[in-house]
Amino acid sequence: MSQKGLILDRFIPYRLSVTSNVVSDVISTAYEALFGLSIPEWRIVAVVAEQDGITQQGVCIATRMDKVTVSRATIALVDRGLITRAPNRADRRSRLLALSEAGRRLYADVAPKAIEFEERIFSIFPADELDRFMTMLRAIEERALEVGTL
Repeated sequence: MSQKGLILDRFIPYRLSVTSNVVSDVISTAYEALFGLSIPEWRIVAVVAEQDGITQQGVCIATRMDKVTVSRATIALVDRGLITRAPNRADRRSRLLALSEAGRRLYADVAPKAIEFEERIFSIFPADELDRFMTMLRAIEERALEVGTL
């Protein structure tokens, strides 16, 4: 792994970012065309579907998206009637997010499409390699959080 000098195309953090951006861009184009959703909006819908009653701060933590992105996407989803906000008795400054009936229907339509995209992109790899890859991704994330900033 050690080499002299930085070669950007061989720099793993760069490759992870580029690959992630390519996959997100491909999926984003489809989600926008099929469902009128941006990637941040889709991620919020998916997180709220899995954790009904989550706060925007909870969405930020779960998705690693910044507060401004989450706030804007949440406002757009509320305006479209896909997400509702309810008072949070535990913290009056925040609201609990939940999918509306329309949001649940949208999620029911989008989730199978997401799985289809995942299968189309990753079907070229054997299941055991994908399992190892997911294990590595989680380990990379955990290690990066441990290392923190330089």
